[in-house]
Amino acid sequence: MKKNIIFLVALIAAAATLAAGQARKTPGAEEEIRRLNAREVDALLRNDVTALKDLWSDDFVVTNPFNKFINKQQVVGMTESGALAFKSYDRQLDYIRVYGVTAIVAGSETVLWAGKMPTTGQTSRLRFTGVWMKQRGRWQEVARHANMVTP
Repeated sequence: MKKNIIFLVALIAAAATLAAGQARKTPGAEEEIRRLNAREVDALLRNDVTALKDLWSDDFVVTNPFNKFINKQQVVGMTESGALAFKSYDRQLDYIRVYGVTAIVAGSETVLWAGKMPTTGQTSRLRFTGVWMKQRGRWQEVARHANMVTP
């Protein structure tokens, strides 16, 4: 019985150590994710579809602030057509956590809509979560969720 308890305690300690090691601070990766987020905002402001295609994984998906679930091709199409556009876009990163080849980002955004959106000319505050993965040696965003913050 004592051996079972000692074994169980050792197993729990080993699992806790392993879990803590998986979510270590990784300043290089975190800095890269910050840089890519800034590049994404810049590309959205400039309607730079080439940069967006590069930043987003081919299987990128979004639940957008209008509660629509869309994929990379749809977002790119909206950007190319001018339907999705921004006059200003400020993103604040509140949280970045890297787990090996996956990074979770959360924060807030203030956007002034442009283009052909129903919200064109309006300012919206958003909360978002983004998921980035290191694929073929580089970070790409694979998923994003954003919702409007009501006053």
